[in-house]
Amino acid sequence: MGRAGSGRRDQRPADAVDQATEQWHETWPDLDVSPLQVFGRLHRSYVRYAASLTDLFARHDINIASFDVLTALRRSGAPYRMTSRDLAESSLVSTGGVTLRVDRLEAAGLVTRERDVDDRRVVYVRLTDAGLDKIHTVAREHFANEADMLAGLEADERTELGSLLSRLETSIVTAKAPGPDPA
Repeated sequence: MGRAGSGRRDQRPADAVDQATEQWHETWPDLDVSPLQVFGRLHRSYVRYAASLTDLFARHDINIASFDVLTALRRSGAPYRMTSRDLAESSLVSTGGVTLRVDRLEAAGLVTRERDVDDRRVVYVRLTDAGLDKIHTVAREHFANEADMLAGLEADERTELGSLLSRLETSIVTAKAPGPDPA
């Protein structure tokens, strides 16, 4: 194989990212496309991962956004309730986005809204019994599905990959952080 394959330390066969990298090298040799080795694979992996999640969640009549809210509520512990603001912070979406998600889940009978007894301005989103049953079922299947997807990696490789992805996220956030104000 050409340049893209010669730098690989592992013995895996060339993939579409290796081929794209090689094509870039052949047609534009002075363009550094090395980030494609990471982000191309990350994107391709995410697309396959998202498709798997979509299929699993569809079997349970929810979507990834609904799962996100249900899991945040379940992780909060009994009585499995949070404010929309807290849900938004845990999901990295706006409170408006959370409202749409909660509206759908409430219509499905999986969550309910409750006013705080001491401060009526505060509204909690709480899992219903049906919501708790749903998240228990779906979470078990979801994490078993994820474990299946990681079956090709050893435990230490999973740990290392998790650490590297955390560092990647930090690197992206740092790279996109606003610089010092020139004024």
